[in-house]
Amino acid sequence: MNVAARAFVSALVVLAISATNSPLFAQATTETATAKKLSLASIFSDHMVLQRDIKLPIWGQATPGAKVEVKLAGQTKEATADKDGKWTVSFAPLKAGGGPLELSVASDGETAHMTDILVGDVWVASGQSNMEWPIRASKDAESEAAAADWPEIRFVDVPNVTSAKPLDSFKSAGWQPVKPENITEFSAVAYYFARDLHKELNVPIGLIGCNWGGTQMEAWVSREALESSDTFKPAVAAADQEPTTEEVKKHRQERPQDQPASLFNGMLSSVIPYGIRGAIWYQGESNAGRHGEYAELSKLMIADWRNRWGQGEFPFLLVQLAAFEPGGDSWPPLREAQIETLESPNTGMAVTTDIGDRKDIHPRNKQDVGKRLALAARRVAYGEDLVYSGPMFKELKVTDGKAHVTFEEIGGGLKADGALKGFEVAGDDGKFVPADAVIEGAEVVVSADGVSEPKVVRYNWAAFPEGNLFNAEGLPASPFRSQK
Repeated sequence: MNVAARAFVSALVVLAISATNSPLFAQATTETATAKKLSLASIFSDHMVLQRDIKLPIWGQATPGAKVEVKLAGQTKEATADKDGKWTVSFAPLKAGGGPLELSVASDGETAHMTDILVGDVWVASGQSNMEWPIRASKDAESEAAAADWPEIRFVDVPNVTSAKPLDSFKSAGWQPVKPENITEFSAVAYYFARDLHKELNVPIGLIGCNWGGTQMEAWVSREALESSDTFKPAVAAADQEPTTEEVKKHRQERPQDQPASLFNGMLSSVIPYGIRGAIWYQGESNAGRHGEYAELSKLMIADWRNRWGQGEFPFLLVQLAAFEPGGDSWPPLREAQIETLESPNTGMAVTTDIGDRKDIHPRNKQDVGKRLALAARRVAYGEDLVYSGPMFKELKVTDGKAHVTFEEIGGGLKADGALKGFEVAGDDGKFVPADAVIEGAEVVVSADGVSEPKVVRYNWAAFPEGNLFNAEGLPASPFRSQK
């Protein structure tokens, strides 16, 4: 991304930093939690949703050496607080449904009690500004908020805090059932995703909002994971060094969220290992321009999160970058890198190039983004036999001077509104020219005058693409090039 575009992105995506973002606040929060004799971790509160069908970890603080008794859903578990006062118990899996539960904890004469607890599926909603983007600033905000009355959809928002070391607590309003008066500031993508899932699955859905506009992926990966990679270890080492110029020093002071692992430490760490079903992720704008590293970094982060949670290869669903003209030449290869992320197991992707905004990096239509993520979840996380994606490039074969392109996820067939647009072809010289493209059954046949022997085909290879290839289910084909 060029300088002007990056400045434009930063101006749009970075929300005002509240007083709670300061390192002093993060330190004070941790010290306050430690000072308590008995408490549960910050992620636990009234109205929470617990993940069904897995062993449930519950943890907190107590007097060092004290016995702790925890009761939930007819089960009683005991633990002893360690020398730092930390304790944890694990409950047998619970089924979704039934009446609201209560959680009680007792230790050394003190008690803690939480009520109105549901059991269902919990999803972490993370990334940068398009995940953080609130309902109030999205399409049909007023009517959507007015209709947002879903007592079995619950959410909790982790505040924007950076830290050099992992934190185990945060300050928030706790879990809240979705109501018109409290949902407007929450992630629109996450809410619409949860709403669609809840309608289809008929189980409670919990959302953990853990996102920050304008942030790079490196900030969401643990220090240990970054240091395990020859590619990203130098960035960690550089961040450890004292600033050599006033410009670098100023940048670190103004944007601590740009430091490697700073948001993993300050935000994500405090919710691990709360039981979850999976994660949805909308990010990439701030890493555009470094697309060569993005697929490796994505796979590293996914593996890191899964390792930290200790809940197996939970589903990880991402949103491909939407159309945005100032993205320039850096956005198409970043989208390609996002496709490469799908090589990690149990991953899925929502394609959104058809619902972008030419001049605004924040397309207002978050409903379709949430809907497509929900489709991906139903396929990847819940095993439904459905078409969750638009056509994805599969193979290119050349016959008689024409390129025959086949796809996966074609569903009920390939479709286009009018003549196909968005295809380009190159021969041995590597120069791409606009191509004629027609749908013939389950493939697209591509050709161009002057290119007698096509070598490479690409589709929607632009920051703001205008191709019109869909499947019968109305889902757009992902941008691609048949070879790099």
